[in-house]
Amino acid sequence: MKYRIALMMSAIFILGFMPVADASSEEDTTLTKEQLMQKRMDYYIQHENILLPWYYLAAVDQFERNIQEVRKDIPKRESVIAIQFSDEFWSGILNPAGDDTSPFSIAYFHGSGMDGNGDGVADRSDDRDVLFTLAKYLRQYGYGEDNFKLALWDYYKNELSVNQILVIAKLYEKFGTINLDNHTFPLATYADYSYRGTWGANRGWGGRRIHEGTDIFAPYNTPVYSTSYGVIEVMGWNQFGGWRVGIRDNHNSYHYYAHLAYFQKGLKEGDIVEAGQIIGYVGSTGYGKEGTAGKFPPHLHYGIYKFNGRTEWAFDPYPALARWEKEAKQRKQ
Repeated sequence: MKYRIALMMSAIFILGFMPVADASSEEDTTLTKEQLMQKRMDYYIQHENILLPWYYLAAVDQFERNIQEVRKDIPKRESVIAIQFSDEFWSGILNPAGDDTSPFSIAYFHGSGMDGNGDGVADRSDDRDVLFTLAKYLRQYGYGEDNFKLALWDYYKNELSVNQILVIAKLYEKFGTINLDNHTFPLATYADYSYRGTWGANRGWGGRRIHEGTDIFAPYNTPVYSTSYGVIEVMGWNQFGGWRVGIRDNHNSYHYYAHLAYFQKGLKEGDIVEAGQIIGYVGSTGYGKEGTAGKFPPHLHYGIYKFNGRTEWAFDPYPALARWEKEAKQRKQ
């Protein structure tokens, strides 16, 4: 029995490190969004094994794509896979050739870059080499979420980055797909509501500050929907926002819903939600100790914050709300 288990584990080890033959890694600009996502999924599935699920690879890749979209100091990798490695990580910190592509000299200088497609070259511009290298790095930490978190911490040295990648992985695992980009307006489009751009307006309660969001006025108890897929990160009372919910999505965005009358029954921190799922109901809570309500007309305060791998900042959600409202109305037609 021990001999059979040893053979099985040896096979897993060998298969996990065999180069994967596949088509070119350059991004084909003629691909539709759905075709591009399917191509990414094909790569993830090819490089997963029993010790490393595909959604861990996909989560790291999506995180890298997210930060490239909002960081000017990081070049955007124009390929199917977004992951980029530094010279030190790929070639070895003491390697005089930062762009080394020889697996032998890379290994000699203790670099991590590998040949993933069997062509004898460890090429950072080849998606197969990149994913093969990432998979090897993650597998060396062992199986399970705790080891995955440790690998992420050792690489990024940033707790918020680790948390964001875990959120993405949980969403991909839950829904079995990376196609989770659908959004919707936070209220039913047939509801009695009104809103306008209120970004940057002055607020005085609790000290001088600006308004980091859009207020959507609606009657008490109007259902509030999650605008995106995401994981509930914060849920409870805040002296400014009253009863509020914070949801983090797969695009490094944190969605903030405040002044709720109450939450949807059964929801709790850590739950995964879908776009269009009811999370609470419009109220007028906030601006005081827990339970304070009625200091302003009932409305939903909706804000979005973006994480770029270093810091998180608020941006005006009004353009997105207007677009999601239009799309929601079109779906009803």
